[in-house]
Amino acid sequence: MTEAAAIRYMGQPLRRREDFKFITGKGRYTDDMKSPGMLHMAILRSPHAHAVIKHVDLSTAQSAPGVHLVLSGADLIGKMGSIEPNWVIPGTKVPDRPVVAVDRVRFVGECVAVVVAETQALAHDAVGLIEVDYETLPAVIDEEAAIREGAPQLHDNVPKNITTLYKIGGGDYKKAASEADHVIKLRVINNRLIPTCMETRSILAEPNVDGTLTVNIQSQVPHMHRRWIADTVRIPEHQIRIVAPDIGGGFGAKMHLYPEELLCPYLARQLGVPVKWWESRSESHQSTNHGRAHTETIEVAFRNDGKILGLRVETLGNVGAYLSNMASGGPTVNTVNFGTGTYKIDNYEAFSRVVVTNTVPVDAYRGYGRPEGGYIAERAIDAVARHLKLDQVEVRKRNFIQRADFPHRPYNGPAVIYDSGNYQGLLAKALETFKYDERIAERDQLRSQGRYRGIGVAAYTHMCGMAPSRRLSLMGFNRGGWESARVSIDSSGRATIFSGSMSQGHGHNTSLAQIAADVLQIPIESIDIVQGDTRQVQAGHGTFNSRSMAVGGSSVHVTSQRIVAKARKIAASMLEVDEKDVSYRAGEFSVPGTDIAPLSFGKIARMAYVGHKLPDGMEPGLDETTFYDPAGMGSPSGIHMAYIEVDPETGMVDILDYVAVDDVGTIINPLLAAGQIHGGVVQGIAQALYEEVSYDPDTGQLMTGSLLDYAVPRAEHVPNIRSSFQETPSPTNPIGVKGVGESGSIAAPPCMVHAVLDALSPFEILHLDMPMTPPRIWSAVQQARAGVTQ
Repeated sequence: MTEAAAIRYMGQPLRRREDFKFITGKGRYTDDMKSPGMLHMAILRSPHAHAVIKHVDLSTAQSAPGVHLVLSGADLIGKMGSIEPNWVIPGTKVPDRPVVAVDRVRFVGECVAVVVAETQALAHDAVGLIEVDYETLPAVIDEEAAIREGAPQLHDNVPKNITTLYKIGGGDYKKAASEADHVIKLRVINNRLIPTCMETRSILAEPNVDGTLTVNIQSQVPHMHRRWIADTVRIPEHQIRIVAPDIGGGFGAKMHLYPEELLCPYLARQLGVPVKWWESRSESHQSTNHGRAHTETIEVAFRNDGKILGLRVETLGNVGAYLSNMASGGPTVNTVNFGTGTYKIDNYEAFSRVVVTNTVPVDAYRGYGRPEGGYIAERAIDAVARHLKLDQVEVRKRNFIQRADFPHRPYNGPAVIYDSGNYQGLLAKALETFKYDERIAERDQLRSQGRYRGIGVAAYTHMCGMAPSRRLSLMGFNRGGWESARVSIDSSGRATIFSGSMSQGHGHNTSLAQIAADVLQIPIESIDIVQGDTRQVQAGHGTFNSRSMAVGGSSVHVTSQRIVAKARKIAASMLEVDEKDVSYRAGEFSVPGTDIAPLSFGKIARMAYVGHKLPDGMEPGLDETTFYDPAGMGSPSGIHMAYIEVDPETGMVDILDYVAVDDVGTIINPLLAAGQIHGGVVQGIAQALYEEVSYDPDTGQLMTGSLLDYAVPRAEHVPNIRSSFQETPSPTNPIGVKGVGESGSIAAPPCMVHAVLDALSPFEILHLDMPMTPPRIWSAVQQARAGVTQ
């Protein structure tokens, strides 16, 4: 008997199954939800960056129409805990952060008082009636200024405003520098960004008749939010149900714990009615965590041929007024550990300081630390090429980690292991796709005509899919690295997957189903995905750090294998043959080489629940759960190239072409993978050319408080991104994936900076900080023409 061909969904560019409801307007977001008797919460936010709260007068607001409750920070003392970070690097000084400020405010936008009223409008009206007597204090917004002698001190337990000191390295940098032909220094800034999700934050907390609480919230980490709310609001965890509906973008910003997410559950319990809060766009700018905000000083030692002998880095990471959830880990572990990038630099010395300032807290934002670390490596390699007047591609070739070196431990350090890679292959494919030599010739010809085109190149690698659990504990991370999956087959053979991961536009409904369908050998249409409900999903750590497929997908894969293994045992019993003789393909259990009629997966599922013909000792049912903890993390990599033109008279940048060649391990769905690359590249381009949070240096006032002042790219600013892949499977998980979500945001910023600097090289402009806005470029050109060196 001929076996049926195996079902193959992995690697197929299937369209996203979840998109129909979105394109037809049937998505359901938190702010769409209404509940009988629902009240609305509004927040009074501090207008000062730094001030003592002398007195809060709530009396007028309390008597306003429709108002049910008004509270200040003093009213909550002893009733809920402080907001605590969950990634604390050993040795970190953690400042106390009350849910609502009590004695002092430390950034514009900090919660000072809370109003609950019958409508949103009435709640906001009452907020305007609260009177607060402030005594303003000197503020500091810049990380370099914050650590100077005499700078305003934000917290008594954080001397010099430094919460964390972190060192990493290997080899002997001083010796390398003494033997080098050249040593150059470079100061670079990773500009502060606002995670501008299409959907701002919102929350609806609903008390139930049985004393439990349902919290509807856009959470990337539903089970983590349940734990944090339970611990801080002091509600037993089993009494809280978190439901994450459709989410209009997260990028890291929706995996943190915010005051509003604690106040709504607390107030709903206190008042016994549903309480809802919605964030305006201006509130989002001044209260949702920001990203990046780094200053790096780089020193690189190298030979005349471009070979780098050593690298030294000092990082100042501005984390705002308080340590948010993962704040201490971003500028430290996630940044300087990856400062050597794709290059074999044996002598490395890095020192990171985490600094508090009178600004919105900074935390994870697409890549969190890895874009900053990649920027260090790429700006160093590019500076070497420009200093020696060598081709930027050739200098990269001379310094790349070689394919035979994998798995590779950079600078022989203790924390980083790159699992697999082929940077030379990536570069060759990118050069061919980009037509590098032709573009070089075209660029040079056009320069003679007074047109300034530039070519940017960037290589990247990093580690993602945070795991394993024991290793994370050594870094002070109080979450596990595992992810869970439950695969439940009903008696008809239909599968439901309950995953602890959480989609915010990633396409999990499609990709997780593809993984399961390949193992279960059933049509993808017969698989349902459930995420984002702590009552239905057994447990999980959620979606961040490009871990959904590497960890969550692997969990689905392993659990599906367990289902098939049990089903095979049942089939063998029913077919009266040895289990090892049973083959399973295309939804049929058969015995190759015999005339025995095959049994369908649906038939086995039915018999699993009937229970009449199960092997001795086997329980009925076909339902398995796995808590999968990987052996290590994956190391995606890639080469990106950009071709741009700069108008020196206006400073405008026109992106003519963008090529991305990425290695993210095994590709589950090329269409979705390319979409992830596109999204990350656009956010990286935005950082390089458009986005920057601006504060008044004297008052600490946020100057980019709305989309009138904060520039995000529109469709007209985005080039045609030509994305392709090279597959080097990861040995750290059973499906060989490495993670894709953050790749574009790591590669695009240095790629764009290098392209602009290449275009401006006739003006001998060697460095520009992001964002390279038209005024910044124009000013640099004018200074160059006037003979002012940079």
